[in-house]
Amino acid sequence: LPIAQLATGGDGRDHNKNAFTLWMAGGGVKGGTIHGSTDELGFAAVEDRVSVPDWHATILHLLGLDHEQLVFPRNGLDERLTGVFEPRVVREILV
Repeated sequence: LPIAQLATGGDGRDHNKNAFTLWMAGGGVKGGTIHGSTDELGFAAVEDRVSVPDWHATILHLLGLDHEQLVFPRNGLDERLTGVFEPRVVREILV
């Protein structure tokens, strides 16, 4: 497999934070669906981007949980699992 070494000596494991692949099946996920695309080299998402909080909100929705109501205490405040920015449920991949 070809590997692009973008940087060395930094934190992390040289994972590409600008694009990733995810495989999902069952549980309300639409089969045979491709959502989004990357540039021609696969370095960055360029169409229908999904953030990690969006993905979390979608998984919680599939589990029957309201991501806006699911909170945990942190430093005396209730913090949402999906973060402070407004995530979206990726309905395009749902049955």
